[in-house]
Amino acid sequence: MLPKINRLKRGKDIEKVFKRGKGVKEGFLVLKVVKNNFRKPRVAFVVSQKISKKATLRNKIRRKLSELVRLKIKRVKKGVDLVLIAASGLEEKDFWEINETIDKLFRKAKCFEK
Repeated sequence: MLPKINRLKRGKDIEKVFKRGKGVKEGFLVLKVVKNNFRKPRVAFVVSQKISKKATLRNKIRRKLSELVRLKIKRVKKGVDLVLIAASGLEEKDFWEINETIDKLFRKAKCFEK
């Protein structure tokens, strides 16, 4: 599970990322990024009902994404808010395919520290 300090929870903050954030798409994931004034990066996950009507499947996808980001969070730049949006087709991908896609997304968005 992603540490509490790295979770983006408030609706206002997530809305701000959607409105002002730069979007990067890679396969079945979209990453929105905006700078913030915090010392730690914060992340939120969006898995809509377009993916599945079943909440259990959406939560499973959210948990996978959360775990993969947790493993990379130390390499992510400080002072950014990220929203990871799942697109249709993600539910069919395995853990390692999703891992590679997240790596590509973060590199494309220049979220990793040098």
